Amino acid sequence: MFRTLVNAWKVKDIRTKILFTLLLLLVYRFGSFIPVPGVDANVISEFAGQYDMLSFLNLLSGGAFGEFSIFAMGISPYITGSIIIQLLTIAIPALEKLSKDEDGRKKMEKISRYVGIGLAMVQSIGIIAGLQNSRAGVNVLLNNSILTYITIGLVCTAGTAFLVWMGEMITEKGVGNGVSIIIFASIAARIPTVAESYVRNFFTGVDRWWFLPLMIIGVLLIVGGVTFIEKSERRIPVQYAKRVVGRKLYGGQSTHIPLKANANGVMPLIFAMTIMQFPAMIGQFWPNSGFYKFYQTYMSASSDNIVGPIVYYVIYALLILGFAYFYTTISFNPVEISKNLQQNGGFIPGIRPGRPTGEHLQKISNRLTLFGAVYLTILAVVPTVGLGAFDRASSFGPTSILIMVSVALETSQQLDSMMLMRHYKGFLN
Repeated sequence: MFRTLVNAWKVKDIRTKILFTLLLLLVYRFGSFIPVPGVDANVISEFAGQYDMLSFLNLLSGGAFGEFSIFAMGISPYITGSIIIQLLTIAIPALEKLSKDEDGRKKMEKISRYVGIGLAMVQSIGIIAGLQNSRAGVNVLLNNSILTYITIGLVCTAGTAFLVWMGEMITEKGVGNGVSIIIFASIAARIPTVAESYVRNFFTGVDRWWFLPLMIIGVLLIVGGVTFIEKSERRIPVQYAKRVVGRKLYGGQSTHIPLKANANGVMPLIFAMTIMQFPAMIGQFWPNSGFYKFYQTYMSASSDNIVGPIVYYVIYALLILGFAYFYTTISFNPVEISKNLQQNGGFIPGIRPGRPTGEHLQKISNRLTLFGAVYLTILAVVPTVGLGAFDRASSFGPTSILIMVSVALETSQQLDSMMLMRHYKGFLN
């Protein structure tokens, strides 16, 4: 990866793209320290460390939520909006029809953008209102008025809209997928803070001497495992029959259909995590309610009752499995692939063309989806349970590492493609 980056830097137009991307990320980091007027950032930071959902939101915003800056909501409302539109694609025939052509997909992206901006408005006002009413005597707002809420909503919405625009600019004129790059930068910004806390605890004796080396080894193993699985793929062999058209012979070549071991990436995990943390966040605003007490006892991972963690992780795993199959259904169509193969004279050795080919591809896809779901579940649950055994918890976990590694690999592959397109001999050798 580093060799690719060094070689890409030597090409002028690619270097311009890299510098453009870095410039926008610099603007993003500066904006993360511009506060929203009318909010006590110290109180927000305290709440962000107590609530799991807010802690995760703070991670995805690169600490901007803890400071409650203009980018406090981050890019997450846009991601949530995209997920909602994708879910509605199955239920609404009009959206399903739009998703099948290029112009329709552009319209769906525009709809997702509007939904995300609307969610940023609702989410920012809702979180502030909930936190303001969650504790007696604790004021999140410097001035509890309607104008303050409107100001907060408009500023946070404008911040999210600017990040969406920034992501589109990075995708168009920079390097990598813009939204992914922004999320990568947000998570990377939290690494020094997390690392500093572990190192400080090591030297002050808060943690045992072997805890920090164990964490380093664990992170290296997770990075290595994630890299291996994210680059792994199942190659289905395809043979094209020979045919004579006029005086020319066509076909006869062999190729393959690549299916990634984890084709869905981290999206099933993020969506499952959001759903699991949402009831807790809502309940924490009303800590004396019967619902919150029931949740804390029988559905919380931190419950003293053994039933709570078991129920939590079982539901968590089922949600990951369900969303993994959902995203596979959206992104992979074996019937369409089998039709295209048959029309072009292609076939899978040992499998009849047409319907049997589609069933064969569906069977392989289901197995890979199950593997990916189990892989994501293990990645999310095992390290978290391990940290809990040492009475330690951190929002920067395996999910964050998975996102960073996936984005880094995706960006590296894009740089490789740019280099190959320009026939850079030093890179090819």
